[in-house]
Formats: sequence, C-alpha cells, structure tokens
Amino acid sequence: KMVDPTLAEMGKNLNEAMKMLEDNQRKVEEENEKKYARKDIPGPLQGSGQDMVSILQLVQNLMHGEEEEETSQSYRLQNVGEQGHMALLGHSLAAYISVLDRERLRKLTTRILSDTTLWLCRLFRYENGSAYYHEDDREGLLKICRLVIHTRYEDYPTEGFHVLCSKQPVIYISSAARAGLGQALCNQLGLPLSCMCRVPCNTMFGSQHQMDVALLDRVIKDDVESGKLPLLLVANAGTPGAGHTDKLGRLKELCEQYSMWLHVEGVNLATLALGYVSSSVLAATKCDSMTLTLGSWLGLPAVPAVTLYRHEDPSLSLAAGLTSSQPVEKLRALPLWLSLQYLGHDGIVERIKHASQLSQRLLENLKNLDFIKTSVEDELSSPVVVFKFFQEYSKRDQTSHAAQASTLQHPIISNERHIYDTFNQWLGEQLAQLVPASGVDVVELEDEGTCVRFSPLMTSAVLGTEIQDIDHLVDCLKMKIPVLTSTLQLREEFEQEVRRTVGLLYIEDLGWPGLGVVRYNYHSDEKNDDKQEKELEKINTELLKKLNELESDLTFSLGPEFGGQKNCVYIGMVTEDLDVSELVETIAATGREIEENSRLLENMTEVVRKGIQEAQLQLQKANEERLLEEGLLRQIPVVGSVLNWFSPFQASAKGRTFNLTAGSLESTESTYVSKAQGTGTTPPPTPTSSLAKQRLPGHKAFKRALRSSDGFSETSSVSHCDDLDRVEQRPPALPPGPEQGPLETEEAEGQEEAQTDTEGHRDKSPPGCTKAEEHASQR
Repeated sequence: KMVDPTLAEMGKNLNEAMKMLEDNQRKVEEENEKKYARKDIPGPLQGSGQDMVSILQLVQNLMHGEEEEETSQSYRLQNVGEQGHMALLGHSLAAYISVLDRERLRKLTTRILSDTTLWLCRLFRYENGSAYYHEDDREGLLKICRLVIHTRYEDYPTEGFHVLCSKQPVIYISSAARAGLGQALCNQLGLPLSCMCRVPCNTMFGSQHQMDVALLDRVIKDDVESGKLPLLLVANAGTPGAGHTDKLGRLKELCEQYSMWLHVEGVNLATLALGYVSSSVLAATKCDSMTLTLGSWLGLPAVPAVTLYRHEDPSLSLAAGLTSSQPVEKLRALPLWLSLQYLGHDGIVERIKHASQLSQRLLENLKNLDFIKTSVEDELSSPVVVFKFFQEYSKRDQTSHAAQASTLQHPIISNERHIYDTFNQWLGEQLAQLVPASGVDVVELEDEGTCVRFSPLMTSAVLGTEIQDIDHLVDCLKMKIPVLTSTLQLREEFEQEVRRTVGLLYIEDLGWPGLGVVRYNYHSDEKNDDKQEKELEKINTELLKKLNELESDLTFSLGPEFGGQKNCVYIGMVTEDLDVSELVETIAATGREIEENSRLLENMTEVVRKGIQEAQLQLQKANEERLLEEGLLRQIPVVGSVLNWFSPFQASAKGRTFNLTAGSLESTESTYVSKAQGTGTTPPPTPTSSLAKQRLPGHKAFKRALRSSDGFSETSSVSHCDDLDRVEQRPPALPPGPEQGPLETEEAEGQEEAQTDTEGHRDKSPPGCTKAEEHASQR
C-alpha cells in the first residue's frame, strides 16, 4: 500500500529529532563555558536561515545546558518511548491535516473524534457518553458548570447575570478537593465566592477524607429554604491528598433528589478499566460527568485530558463550549487517537494494573514495619498509599505525657505534631532523593499532618517504576527508621543537657529535622549590641568549623537557608549510640576555648598598642637626654662634626625591646653584654578542652558502647588501654624455653631483678633521671 510521501517524511523527521533531543550522552563543546556566555544573548535572525540540525542542536543545548548533576529531571525524556512518539506525532499531524480542504477535514475530524470517544466510553464503562478534550484539567469542569447554568436558567442566554441574581446558584465541593479549585471556578464563571460551598469531611464515622453526606444534606436544605439554587456537586474518586473515594452512590441519590449535577474526578477512576473494580469506584459510572487524565496514567506526553458527560441537548453543549463547529478544534483528540491505537486495550489495562500492583507491594511491606502508620482507604485495591513515621509512647511515657497534657494540653499536642511533621518531611525528601524512580512525594493532610505519598498511577508510567524500585524504597525506609527513632528519643535529653550547661543556650526550632539547635553565649560587659552580635557570630562560626573538623558521624550546619535562627549550630540526625553528654560538653569546651583565645588575642592587641605608646614616650625621653649629654654645639651640623673629631663623645648604647609575653619594654643592655637575645618567660599554654578522650583507632567521636553490642564495654576498654600502657613501659622479657641456655636465663633474671629494684626505688630518684643513671646512683 502506498504511503503519502509527506507523512513518511514527517515520521522520519520526528524520529531523528527525538533521537537527537533524547541523546543525553552527547558531549556539547559549550558545556564548560560560563552560565551567561555570549551564545546565550539573543541576537538578530540570520538572513539566510538555519538548517534543522542546527536548530535542534540549539534546542538541545537549551534543554540540557543548565542542568545540574542531579539527573532526576531526565526521566521524563528517557521514558517517553514509542507510545510517546505517537502522541508527539499526533501534534505534527494535526498541523498537517489542518491544511486539507474543508469537506475532507470535516470527515477526518469526525471519524477521529467519534472513534476516540467510543473507545474511552467502553474502556471506562461510561455508556452513551460524549467527550470534551481540553489541555487544562480544570477546563472540563468549567464547561460543565456553564452547561448546567444554561440548563437550569432558561433565560440565561438572553438575560445573563440578571437571572442569577434572582436565584443565586451554589456549587458544592469537598474540603479535601485540590486547593484553589473553587476560587478558579468562580473567577472563570464570574460568580462571587459566596456561590462556592465547601463541604466538610467525616470526623466521627467513616474515612477522614470522605465528604460528610448527612451534613451536605442539611446544607442543601438550608440553601433551598433561603432561596438559593443547588447547581452542581464535585465529588472525588481518589482525593488529591490521600486517594480516598467519596460515597458516590449516596451522593448520586442526593443529587437526584435536588436535581443537581454530579461531577466526579480523581486518580481512582483509572481502575474502571480493570477487570475487578471496587463498588465505591464503580458507582462513578452513574455520575453525570467525569474527568480523566490519561497522560499521567499511561505516560503519554502532551495528550489532552478528557471529560466524559451525558446530555441530550446538543445546542446547550455547543453554547457551553463542550462542542465546537470548527473542525480544527476537534483535532485535539488526534494525539490520543494515535496513542490508544498503539497501546491497544491490553496495553492500557496492563499499565494501570502494573501501577496497582506497585501500590499493593508497598502496602504489604509497610504492614511489617514498626513506627510506620498508613492511611489507606481500601487495602485490597487502593492505588494510592499514604504513610508516615509515628512512634507510640510506652506506658510510663503515656502516664507522664497525660499528666503534662492535662496542664498544657494544646502546646504539647501542637509541638508534638509539629515535630512529627518535620521528621516526615525529612523522611519524604530522603526517600525521593534515594529512590527517584519511585516517585514518592510529601503531602500535607488536614488530620494526619505531613505524610509521604506513593501514587504510581500518576508517576510510574513516566518514571518507569518497577517492583525492584519498591523493594529498594522499603530497604531505604528500614535504614531511616532507626535514625528517626533515636533522634526523637535523644532530643529531650539533648535539651536538658544544654539547659544545665553553663555557656550554652538551647534554641527551640520545631521545624528542624535533627537533634536540636544550640548557641554558645558570649558574655561581655560592654553595652555595644552590634559589637556583641559580631563577636557572637564570630565565635559560633568558628565553633561550627571546629565541630565539623572532628571525626564523627554527625552533621553540623548553620541551619536552613530561610527561616532559621542566626548564630546557631544545627545538629542533624543521630544514631542510638550517641553520647549526648560528651557532645554537649565538647561544644561547651570548644566554645570556651574559642572565646578565651579571642580574649587572649584582644588582650595581646591592647598590650601591644600600649607598649608602642610607651616605647614612643621613652624614645622621645631618650632623645631629650641625649641632647643634654651631648650639648647644643654638637647638634650644629658643621660645628658638631669638627667638635666630635677633636673630642669624640662616648655614649653608651641604650636600646629597648618589647616582650610580648610580659607585655612590657625591657632594656637591651643584657643582650649586648651576653651577645645573645633572652627568651624571656614561657608563654601561657593555650586553653584546650579537657574532654579529649583517648579513642582507639577507627573509633569516632561522640560514640558510646551499647549494652547489646558484642564488643568491649567502656570499663573493659579503659582497663585494656591501661594494660597496654604498662606493657609499653616495661621491657619485654623472654620466658625460659627449652632452647634457652643457662646464661641467657640468668641474664633475663638479672634484668628482671634490676627492673623490679628500679620500680621499687622510683620515687627516691631525683627528677629527670633515667633508669641507667638511677642504677648508677644506687650502686
């Protein structure tokens, strides 16, 4: 069969272009140039134009030129695949088809639109439905709202907003809906925000993320009694946060009672294509409209979202913008038409089924982990898994916690939740960084707080998530849980140690995921706040530098870039073998050492300044004395030289030297007499930390021996080190063996007696004597 040459050339060019753009291994010559090089400055268009290869090379440089070393953003291009190429080819074909004659274009677009709509309605069990294809996933709901307004207000096309004033419309959405949805609808429809009603979720019975049907019923009755018109209800088949499904069956009955339109959206609608569908999601097939986001579910780039709806009057659909008389607008379905045919029914179902299996695999592993709490609606078929780190209190801790909560209930609960939110935020970021192919992210839920969410229907097709990625995610989670538990347990001990240590100030920062925040206080009698602040910053900066130089597993930093406290040391996550007392004492001792060195330097600077002033005064006084001794005549240039020739003046050399240690001026007379410069007194020793514990090779700082460990305890380690010291002080003696002669044995015994005698009289020997001199003096 003959192929149109233009179509063949278009497919060939697309393959070459995608191959060039996806080649991330290509070395670009301008890669090492500066960020703002001359090539990045826009210039005029070239008169002769450029070829396709040069233009695509420019596009590739713009796409990959400023990327960092992290390759997490490259997954979308790497996993486009052939089905993605079909979707991209659809955009090129739409532009090509648009130049056909009007009659041929009408027939082609009608076929594409009808085929795609029929396939989608059969695939997602939505009988006798129409389809609207749109780029923005909120645009479908917007057009549905206009359709309902045209349906309920017959005079709206002629009277406009005057009709709405007589009977105000009301749109109901769940409080668990995506943020900004209600405001966006009101802005696009030209309605006041009072037309939007947010329905709370269940708080006593059922899921915490499902719409409260009983409360919604009462709200609708109140609105009807007050003269308002209930217009539309937006329900969720998979909330944006936790992936829970509203009670769609009861909501549909309520909408039929008040003649309301029911629109459903959510990620769980993808499971309608599977063989087994839960009853809660299957009820969505009876709704009036639903929005499907096939691009993320199937990993198809640049394909439109689809809103399926049922309505009998095509004129109202045309007035609302759901249908168009322009054939070009119908070509929006072309990329999806090509992609659905390429994947086929089995390929589409397999991708959705694979995402559900990933969720089940993760959920089964999370059930076996301690300190992990899940928030899953239907454990048998939920495609979204939400979990968080949470540590239960022991009985003793519960008693003390309840006693504290009775006096200060609200601050303790809020602080505890804030700490858990911070830790789960850190956990989600760590998992996303360690296993980028998993697609996990952090979500804020109203009741649970900060949680980690895994929604493979939205990410797995794009990122190429596999079963081994889930196993790797679970392994990383197992490594992070002990760190979280130990850090949470040691936070209180660290706070108490810091508060009882002189010179340290504990800074409470509930938003810091780590052991805590500490600041070394600088005490000064001066009242200059700016100088104290600068000195405090200098000491804490040097303290942070000293702590990072230690060989330890801890991370010390200045805290977050925005929102953190100034002049503080932030300590990150820790393990259970951390010696908190040693850490706090080391911080305090290092801070004192830095402060004393700083004051010593300041005192030395002041001493030098005063010494220079005193030296200037003494030099001036010495010049005056020299004038008196030599006389006035010797100061005259010509007369003085003649007088010195006839009668030379013998003056003693009087010099001065400045002693930095003593801080005083001294005469140089002793230097001229002894022909050597004196060393002066010994400078004071530099203050050092008294916590420099003797550590074995390979043993890092701030570590303590665990009771459950198989190694030596602290006592045995110290005694073992003492034994090593005694062995080093004592010369080795060979035990008598069968090969050792009598002479060697007598020499060994003599050496041992001499050594014993030396140790017995060690205190009587004069200080500084060696063992040989000691034996000589005793003999």
